[in-house]
Amino acid sequence: MDISDPLAAGIGDMVDIEEQDIPKVIPVMAVRDIVVFNYMIIPLFVGRNASVEAVQEALSEDKLLMLVTQKDSSVDEPGPDDIFKIGMVCMIMRTLKLPDGRLKVLVQAVQKAEIQEYVETEPFLKAAIELIETPEEQEITVEVEALMRNVCDQTEKILSIKGVLSSELQAILNGIEEPGRLADLVVSNLRLKTAESQSVLETHDSVKRLHKVLEYLNKELEVSTMQAKIQSEAKEEMGRTQREYYLREQIMALKKELGEFDEKSEEIEELRDRFKRARMPSTVKKEGEKQLGRLEMMHPDGSEANTIRTYLDWLLDVPWRKTTKDHLDLKIAKEILDEDHYGLDEVKERILEYLAVRKLNKNSKGTILCFVGPPGVGKTSLGRSIARAMGRKFFRFSLGGMRDEAEIRGHRRTYVGAMPGRVIQGLKTVQSANPVFMLDEIDKVGADYRGDPSSALLEVLDPEQNSEFSDHYLNLPYDLSRVMFVTTANMADTIPGPLMDRMELITLSGYTLEEKLEIAKRYLLPRQFKENGIEEKYLKIDDETIGLIISHYTREAGLRNLEREIGKVFRKVARRIAEGGKGPYVISKRTLSKYLGPFKVIPEADEEGIRLPGMATGLAWTEVGGEILTIEISLLAGKGGLTLTGQLGDVMKESAQAALTVCREKLPKLKLKADYFETKDLHIHVPAGAIPKDGPSAGITMAVALYSAMTGKTMKRGLAMTGEITLRGRVLPIGGLKEKALAALRANITTIIIPEQNKMDLVEIPEDLRAKLTFIPVKNIDQVFRKAFD
Repeated sequence: MDISDPLAAGIGDMVDIEEQDIPKVIPVMAVRDIVVFNYMIIPLFVGRNASVEAVQEALSEDKLLMLVTQKDSSVDEPGPDDIFKIGMVCMIMRTLKLPDGRLKVLVQAVQKAEIQEYVETEPFLKAAIELIETPEEQEITVEVEALMRNVCDQTEKILSIKGVLSSELQAILNGIEEPGRLADLVVSNLRLKTAESQSVLETHDSVKRLHKVLEYLNKELEVSTMQAKIQSEAKEEMGRTQREYYLREQIMALKKELGEFDEKSEEIEELRDRFKRARMPSTVKKEGEKQLGRLEMMHPDGSEANTIRTYLDWLLDVPWRKTTKDHLDLKIAKEILDEDHYGLDEVKERILEYLAVRKLNKNSKGTILCFVGPPGVGKTSLGRSIARAMGRKFFRFSLGGMRDEAEIRGHRRTYVGAMPGRVIQGLKTVQSANPVFMLDEIDKVGADYRGDPSSALLEVLDPEQNSEFSDHYLNLPYDLSRVMFVTTANMADTIPGPLMDRMELITLSGYTLEEKLEIAKRYLLPRQFKENGIEEKYLKIDDETIGLIISHYTREAGLRNLEREIGKVFRKVARRIAEGGKGPYVISKRTLSKYLGPFKVIPEADEEGIRLPGMATGLAWTEVGGEILTIEISLLAGKGGLTLTGQLGDVMKESAQAALTVCREKLPKLKLKADYFETKDLHIHVPAGAIPKDGPSAGITMAVALYSAMTGKTMKRGLAMTGEITLRGRVLPIGGLKEKALAALRANITTIIIPEQNKMDLVEIPEDLRAKLTFIPVKNIDQVFRKAFD
């Protein structure tokens, strides 16, 4: 194999050999990828057997051999048809035998020649040649001088662009006065294709050869200029990160040569293998492989590489098709619901209906359940029971106070610290594509300049849209139709209309005293024994004491305060045991105050003051359940003034005005003067004054209180009422009847006056609760007055 070293090639003084000294038959050696020109001194590495034999033959004779370029450099054993006809006769100036058997030969070109015929082909090529005489140099004309200057100028420009122009090279170029020699010098240093260089060699006229060289120079100058421009632009655009990338790549290449561990390659292969094994849609896999290809081209320490790596981790961690098998045995589901919750029969019935539909139609999208009720009634724990009954994973997150739409849809990857929304995060946490997903406090979602989360929830909760939910971070469709969404709220009024339209509201009003007592015995007491580390033999508490805690230390629809008060008792007992007390400690009605202090709640129906004229007991609805509302009215000597206190809202103020008008109409019936109210100042107060109050259900209560003040009669004991009033004395329907009934029962009130049109709502009240209360439906205010007073 013959390899030339172009960097060592040069131009020397012509060896003094006459043409008659060159034999007619001479050894021939093929060279690859280089065309030898006149005056060139070039080192060659000779490795092929035929070439070594040719050199040995030349050294044994006159040190002359002919160098001819191969047509195809890939041919290892070139024959006569594989080399050009025209080459250079060269003088071997030096030889050096290398340890591997090759020869390093320094040769100088002395004369151009053409092969006439091959005399020998084995063991090396030997041919009869004809020397090509160099035409006698003619006088340098102005045209030739201009041509030579152009060649020199173009050569200097190319060398300048490449950054290798020196004063020595300029001196050599400017010192050559022969056009042929200038052409040979320039073309031997141009990166021309072998065929192009050979065509220059085969052009014998020096001026024509110089023209051809100038043509190639112009082309090379254009390419070099464009190359320099591209390099300049790339260098300007390449910032610090790119420069570090190249440096680190070099370091990594060195480490690879040293056999050190290549973490990047292993990480890429690991990710590629995970994508092959992952169960995901084809579109997701295609996007993941695309981003993996980008990551492979980046340096692992770059910021964008970290972003892509995190994105790929999310794609692989999200459960695209990983689901749990539903358990749709209704009998077992009912047992689980009964085991976890006491009461709530209507809610359990609806849940079982949902499971029944899923059992009959597994592709049914169903509806979104929304549990509405005061705090502590078991809304969240119902969601856990549903998941347990169905054998699904459970995930919960709160929407309360959420104001950023990105919390639902995720952040776009262009932002620093971007991540998917809470929905995708939850799916990754539970590693299931069909969990029970509980969205707590959906009535407390906010909105500001960052977007409206409730609008983003429309897509999440709409069964017709969520099959292609798009998270901004993943930027790929995800099927949420397999997820069972359950939401909770304290009140339905603040839920946006379009959002409420996508949900089925299930109301959890609260618990009666008996239900609370049973829940405390079944759930709260065992939990407190466990949490406080107390054995049951050390603490005894009877039902009557628990009932006293419920009625005189808590007033709530749920159970949180009850559990808090029971926990307080257990902690005090735990301290005594820890200090060495033996026990057992019996908690009774007599000793309860030692643990919890004096009563915190006194039922208003037990207050003797309720019998005074000018007072009436009403029922109100709040977001934490029903409440007792006492209205007090005083009639004083004055000039017809009306004073309203107790932080009343506009609706309650209007109810007070309507009640006053209705009572004015009753003056003749009560045999009072027509100017009765013109001589009185009327003061209406609704305790407690620090709590804002509003709503449309206090009209008949205010009318009864005013009627009581006018007549001096007192309202019946154990009676409360709710209903709005018109100017003509009609009683209008109200809402929240179940919650108000529970509030009345907690206050030991057994009789409730309700509007006639609310009779249909009585079916929503549990039968055991209806059995303890007497509901009196009324149509007008006269009926109210007759039922309210003895």
